[in-house]
Amino acid sequence: MPQLDRTFSVAPMMDWTTRDYRAFARTLTRRALLYTEMVTTGAILHGSPRERFLGHDDVEHPLALQLGGSDAGELAECAAIAEAWGYDEVNLNVGCPSDRVQNNLIGACLMGHPEKVAAAVRAMRGAVSIPVTVKCRIGIDDQDEDADLERFIASVADAGCDTFIVHARKAWLEGLSPKENRDVPPLNYARVHRLRASHPELHIGINGGIKTLDECRAQLELVDSVMVGREAYQNPWLLAGVDETLFGVPGPAASRHAAAHALRPYIARRLQDGAKLNHVTRHLLGLFQGQPGGRKFRRHLSEHAHREGAGLAVFDDALGLVPEREAAAVA
Repeated sequence: MPQLDRTFSVAPMMDWTTRDYRAFARTLTRRALLYTEMVTTGAILHGSPRERFLGHDDVEHPLALQLGGSDAGELAECAAIAEAWGYDEVNLNVGCPSDRVQNNLIGACLMGHPEKVAAAVRAMRGAVSIPVTVKCRIGIDDQDEDADLERFIASVADAGCDTFIVHARKAWLEGLSPKENRDVPPLNYARVHRLRASHPELHIGINGGIKTLDECRAQLELVDSVMVGREAYQNPWLLAGVDETLFGVPGPAASRHAAAHALRPYIARRLQDGAKLNHVTRHLLGLFQGQPGGRKFRRHLSEHAHREGAGLAVFDDALGLVPEREAAAVA
């Protein structure tokens, strides 16, 4: 099995990194590793149809499924299902701080149970041939960012996990909302850098607060990979520079307009399958951010794409509000 290149990835984000966003992202970068939203084991095992939770388009690869759960047997079963559905990696969420997942022992609260994570990883690895990875925080609540993180990493690595993507913030499970947990706890990049230095045998990626490709390059001097979240969604044109800047190969998008036009066949297929136009176009609202006509583009889609029967003509009209003034390549 070819090795996945994890140099740059887009973080799993609930309600954002849907199949439609991922298809759009592929008009901007071929090389970034993309992640699904977190999908719980319960949704996969008991939800119907599975296409709702696992469906994806061939263009999305390389693609990882992020799982939420803590029962080793259920996670192993879901990992096997993910492999059968064609995913290139299964990632276990040990970083989400929301109350809903805490109550089900999912997400960041698992950092307090390294033995459960280790058991889950061991079971998942036994069920699949694709990589099993872990996304975690540097700690939770009053944990020691040095000793407790080291204990967690060592325990899970002993179970066979060799790839960790570390959000360089603690998660405060009491006292902060999930939204506050994305910003309020201070970033501690140095802790992730030390983790990489002390574990050269592991792949250590970094996530949290990274907004530019220059920052990505700087981080890659000290860690193995970089994961970008909200900036890659709210300012998607950032992705258009990833292939050339970080991989040394041309990207697929010569301009913002070219990226939008490249998505038209996909939009047509989704409309034919019964999706509404805004299911796809809501992910493009930031494409022309800061460009002349960008606000008009965003407003037109916001006002018209959700309407019954809205089709490609609405999309084309929105594009017509933005002057095609870009030079080739990434600005």
